[in-house]
Amino acid sequence: MTQRKRKLVGTVALLLLIAGYAVLAVAVAVVLQVRNVSKAAELVYYVVAGLLWVLPAGWLISWMQRPDA
Repeated sequence: MTQRKRKLVGTVALLLLIAGYAVLAVAVAVVLQVRNVSKAAELVYYVVAGLLWVLPAGWLISWMQRPDA
């Protein structure tokens, strides 16, 4: 696959990843009833959940940037 095609596929996948992850993070927060715990625990959850998507996104971006073989 050429780099140009990988960038197209990766961009679409990244948008789907972010949208799906946001829905999943909110669903987990509702199931765990994060709102009913202390403000500190709620803050920790949202900070961790807000940064966790960076790991798969970083892998995806590095895959998109690979030079053509």
